[in-house]
Amino acid sequence: MKRILAIDGGGIRGIVPGLVLASLEEKLQRRSQNPNARLADYFDFVAGTSTGGILTCLYLCPMVDNPQQARFSAREAVELYVANGGSIFHISLWKRITSWSGLSDEKHDAGELERLLELYFGQIRLSQLLKPCFIPAYDIQSRTEFFFTQHEAQQRGNRYDFLIKDVCRATSAAPTYFEAALTPALDGVLYPLIDGGIFMNNPTLGAYSEVSNAIGKPSAEDMFIVSLGTGTANRAYAYKQAKNWGKIKWIKPVIDIMMSGASATTSYHLKKIFSAIDRSNQYVRIQPKDLGNASSDFDDATPGNIAALIALGQRTAEEYNDQLNYIADVLLGLDTDLIQFA
Repeated sequence: MKRILAIDGGGIRGIVPGLVLASLEEKLQRRSQNPNARLADYFDFVAGTSTGGILTCLYLCPMVDNPQQARFSAREAVELYVANGGSIFHISLWKRITSWSGLSDEKHDAGELERLLELYFGQIRLSQLLKPCFIPAYDIQSRTEFFFTQHEAQQRGNRYDFLIKDVCRATSAAPTYFEAALTPALDGVLYPLIDGGIFMNNPTLGAYSEVSNAIGKPSAEDMFIVSLGTGTANRAYAYKQAKNWGKIKWIKPVIDIMMSGASATTSYHLKKIFSAIDRSNQYVRIQPKDLGNASSDFDDATPGNIAALIALGQRTAEEYNDQLNYIADVLLGLDTDLIQFA
């Protein structure tokens, strides 16, 4: 059985799946009686978009002095957002004025995000991650999707290998929020990339496709997938207001609709795939039922909203406690073969 973890994009709302996964990891530690157990020990393949891509890299990042062991616990991973979200999404008055709050230029300076990625990952390469992974971005020059994959980096060399800090910067380069990332492969070729959430905010179907092309061609029957969302407000837009909107007023609603719609559509198709083979219990989707007091904005990292997101993450873990117990049972009880790619 191939055990797959997939995490949606959603900016600062990454706190929510981050806390749910911290709860899962702590269940695994208690049940295995191993306080050093990590998510990377139990999942064979991890996929993440944007903020989910950053979490993916944190979970799979190896220790410098022990490259077979995960460096960060799930609790330490989510602290990147809790402790640093305010500085990552800080916007000075001058930047607010000169960018027209993101209408004429990117809304946030990426300098603090890049500093933190350097601090967390240093010179760790994609090929050094502990397990195969799938992290989408989009190439604005060639107008094609761009996928970072650990297995291709290992097998095909520097053309497909990147520093992890650059992978994270690219997959989270959300239009209007951060400037596009000019991302160097280790062979020196530069790729102008933006956030993979513009076309694949929920990377679960991409993970399914990638694993199904591994050696042995695993089918849905051979997979157990855990997919986590970052919550959506499903905000209503009144026809009388929207019918006369122009480009400026449509920018934010389009991003909201595009990302939430793409995530929901992917989940719909995965449910159909597993239902068709009578294996619905092998696909588990965890998505907050509502945002409660939290903002749906990707970049609302005010202290009040971070506190609301922490409360939402904790509440979601409690509401899905039965599912998390089931996931832990599956992860602890199944034999698995390593996923290998030709």
